[in-house]
Amino acid sequence: MLTRRTLAAGLLACPALVSGARAQTWPTRPVKIIVPYPPGGSTDITARLVAEKLSQSLGQRFVIDNRPGAGGNVGMEVAASSPPDGYTLVVATTAHAINMTLFRQLNYDTRTSFEPIALLTENPLVLVVHPSLPAKTVAELIADAKARPGALNYASSGIGQSTHLAAELFCSMAGIRMTHVPYRGSAPGLADVVAGHVQLMFDTTQSALPQIEDGRVRALGITSAERLPIASNIPTVAESGLPGYEAIAWNGFVVPKGTPPDIVSRLNAEVVRAVTDPEIKARFTKLGATTRATTTDEFGRYLAAEIEKWGKVVRVSGAKVE
Repeated sequence: MLTRRTLAAGLLACPALVSGARAQTWPTRPVKIIVPYPPGGSTDITARLVAEKLSQSLGQRFVIDNRPGAGGNVGMEVAASSPPDGYTLVVATTAHAINMTLFRQLNYDTRTSFEPIALLTENPLVLVVHPSLPAKTVAELIADAKARPGALNYASSGIGQSTHLAAELFCSMAGIRMTHVPYRGSAPGLADVVAGHVQLMFDTTQSALPQIEDGRVRALGITSAERLPIASNIPTVAESGLPGYEAIAWNGFVVPKGTPPDIVSRLNAEVVRAVTDPEIKARFTKLGATTRATTTDEFGRYLAAEIEKWGKVVRVSGAKVE
């Protein structure tokens, strides 16, 4: 007769059985998703859409816990110190690749404090200029900047943000110099571009497309490698004058280091199922975002490449935050 004691002994003798049993029973209680930004932003919206699907497929609530502060570092620090039991996820973003070089001291390491789960979304930026600027293409803008070093001003949502470093990458690759005008958020920056106080900006598609449609700013290029389906008339920066240029704002799930591999594997499968669901893909498309399936290893390599890429841009730009 198989007793609980003999069953337990058998499981201890075979770790694979323990792993399999744990994967089948997890989750047995609500799972927390830490969003390192305030409610209502693109990262928060992304997390909530995916959380809804995960709750349906896994039969437990996936609860959003907004922990904004310090450029996204507060939420990551909370996640890094959470138990690695599969009940805490956190949304990592482009900022958490940038922050590895931007900040002198961090209480976490995006590369070693977490296990990668999967990429969620990729959001390109769009290069917009005030209509008074003569440049109609990226190539013409580069020519203008070369002819007038430092004369062109560009807005950003703050030092070290993707809207700042996308412009710095652009300048570095094009061999030009423009003057950075940081704002506290992209909205006031774009407002000053619309007003003509600043000549250009790399802004999110969500914010910029309505202004482009109304003719308040002119779009020169999308920062993704391919054109955006909802704005296919806007060329990419790469095809419009700067070959090889790409700057993407992305979101992805990671969990604390040491989370059991079977739970990591199951989470990856469920997240991939969520982001490739036709309904979810359609909703993200309307927001100017794209989704694609990634394995844990693929997302891990993606993170490492982004940290290296933006680290070089931060060093060239000289941006630092204490």
